[in-house]
Amino acid sequence: MDNKSTSNPMEHTANIKKEFKVLINHLRQDVLKVDDPAAKALFETSAEVLVGLEKAFSDYENKNEPAWKK
Repeated sequence: MDNKSTSNPMEHTANIKKEFKVLINHLRQDVLKVDDPAAKALFETSAEVLVGLEKAFSDYENKNEPAWKK
């Protein structure tokens, strides 16, 4: 089944987390490629924000936080 059409939120969260990881890696690689300190800070800060979002998705999947418990 195409998981774009599923109503199972776990399939969607897993896909989104994969996309976060790709973008996090891209941002961190770009930190090494640019010389501008402001761009480096922007890319690293963006990566850290996405790490936090990835954790929130994992917490949702694992019901680790009170907000995600039924």
